[in-house]
Amino acid sequence: MQKLFQEIIQNDIKPYFTKQGYSKKDLNFQKADGALIYKFNIQKVKFNTVHRVGFYINISIHSTELAELQSGQPGANVVENKAHFICRIRELVPSAPDEYVLTPEIDPESLKRELLAHLEEAMAFLHTLTSARDIVEYYMAKTALYLSDETFRFLLRSGDTEEARRYLQQLHTKYGEQKRWAVFDKKFTAIFAEYGM
Repeated sequence: MQKLFQEIIQNDIKPYFTKQGYSKKDLNFQKADGALIYKFNIQKVKFNTVHRVGFYINISIHSTELAELQSGQPGANVVENKAHFICRIRELVPSAPDEYVLTPEIDPESLKRELLAHLEEAMAFLHTLTSARDIVEYYMAKTALYLSDETFRFLLRSGDTEEARRYLQQLHTKYGEQKRWAVFDKKFTAIFAEYGM
């Protein structure tokens, strides 16, 4: 199964990404487009065997604009290439499995066709996120705590104070009853203070 996995990477996945302008390093495929870096990562399951190889497809975007807002302090130590958008393929393509599995019983051609169709659908969505604002709005629509620090800094730096206040209320409505909210509330208050709010 390991040989089949390598063949799929070399003969199907790599050519697909190359055609889309992505470069390959190990099991990572990435493409820079302005201030964004789009990435696909093939992650092998930890406990593969001779007769079963499983793998996940992780998808991410790094935004240089959001990276500058990570710490809130100019010149502070910023995590290189932190993903500002991150998910597994199934989040973008509901028909995709959480884990792709290679066993002697599968039809390799069918699996390849499905895998490439899933990659194409995921890539089509991913490339609708073309700016830091698109990424911020994606997580705001989900009322996600992920990327919330950068979201507030992005909105406040852009002068979008009302939207920042609305998002704070949205987060409070969803998470305000949780014990951890006090930590987030303190952090968000400090971020608003950075911008004189």
